[in-house]
Amino acid sequence: MQNFKSVNEILEFAIKDEQRAANLYTDLAKRSRNDEMRRTFMQFSLEELGHKKKLERIQTGGELVVSDAKVQDLKIGDYLVEVSTSRDDLSYQESLIVAMKEEKAAFKLYSDLAARTDDPATREVLLMLAQEEAKHKLRFEIEYDDQILREH
Repeated sequence: MQNFKSVNEILEFAIKDEQRAANLYTDLAKRSRNDEMRRTFMQFSLEELGHKKKLERIQTGGELVVSDAKVQDLKIGDYLVEVSTSRDDLSYQESLIVAMKEEKAAFKLYSDLAARTDDPATREVLLMLAQEEAKHKLRFEIEYDDQILREH
């Protein structure tokens, strides 16, 4: 696991990771044969770019807003099988699974990094990032529950 020497290094890493996630969703959109899926992936990409902008604002002196509220975890994504993103014909269900798994991995990464630092400012940034990822995962879990689980 990567060791960070400063809050700025954490922010740089997080900014690059948000861009990577945006690129993943854009790539999936380009390869999708279904218009609904293309729009869904593009929306995911735009959300990741929004997170990147938020981090860039923090990096340039913007206020870091940390909420004490914990985000609910429905754990829906925890019990679903992995979906290969190499296919061009992902269903809406599979797309939501990809998004949930992506956000869960990001949450775990930031939580693990926060647990490893002794610097309070660094920990605060990492925990804020973890909570942002938890919010995204919850959004996808709610969508999965509403659109997939309730249909069956």
